[in-house]
Amino acid sequence: MGINRDSRHKHRKTGGRRNIHQKKRKFERGRPCVMCHMGAKRVRTVRGRGGNTKYRALRQDTGNFAWGSECCTRKARIIDVVYNSSSNELVRTKTLCKNAIIQVDVQPFKQWYLRRYGVDLGHKSKNPKKEGDKKEGDKKEGDKKEGDKKEGDKKKGDKKEGDKKDDIEKACRHVLAKRKNRAAKQKLDPSIEEQFQTGRILVCISSRPGQTGRIDGYVLEG
Repeated sequence: MGINRDSRHKHRKTGGRRNIHQKKRKFERGRPCVMCHMGAKRVRTVRGRGGNTKYRALRQDTGNFAWGSECCTRKARIIDVVYNSSSNELVRTKTLCKNAIIQVDVQPFKQWYLRRYGVDLGHKSKNPKKEGDKKEGDKKEGDKKEGDKKEGDKKKGDKKEGDKKDDIEKACRHVLAKRKNRAAKQKLDPSIEEQFQTGRILVCISSRPGQTGRIDGYVLEG
C-alpha cells in the first residue's frame, strides 16, 4: 500500500516488535501535498474515513470571491499568484493554497458595480491640466494612431456602448433615482479604486483547494 503514517509497524520504546492485529487503513497513508497550480480545471476524488469524499484540486483557473464591504460574491478568473507568507517558492511556482494572495480579473465586480451604482470604476477621468502639455506630442502620434484605432475602437466600442446603454440609458427613472441615491452615500476605498483601473484586484484564498476542490476567497480591503 506504499508509505504509511501509522504506528503499528514501529518498534516499541523498549526495542521490541509489535504484534499487528489490524489491517492497513487507506486514510493512514502518507500522501504527498497537493500543490494546486494554475491551469484548466482538474479535480480528483479521494475516499476518506467513513466513506466520505474529498476533492483534490490539482489545477484551477477560477474561483468564487467575496467583496465583504459590498456584500457581493462573484466568480472570477485567477490571473497570478503575488504573495505567500510561508514561502517565496510557492509564489515562483504559482501554487494556489490557503492564505495565498492572488490577483483576480476585476471585470465581474466592475459590471456589478455599474449595475448597482451606475458608476464605471474602470473609467479613467481626464485631467484638464495635463491635456495642454500633451497636445503637441499627441499631434504627431495622433495621425499615425488614428487609422489603427478606428478599426479596433469600432469592435470594442460597439460592445462597451451596448452594455452601458442597457445598464444606464434604458433603465427607468425609478432605477436611475435608486442608483443616484446609492452613489451619493457610497464611499469606496481609494486603493480598491486604483486596482479597478488596472483591471486586477488582490484577493486572499480562504478555502483549502486540496480538500474541497474549489478556490474561495475574499477581496483585500483597508
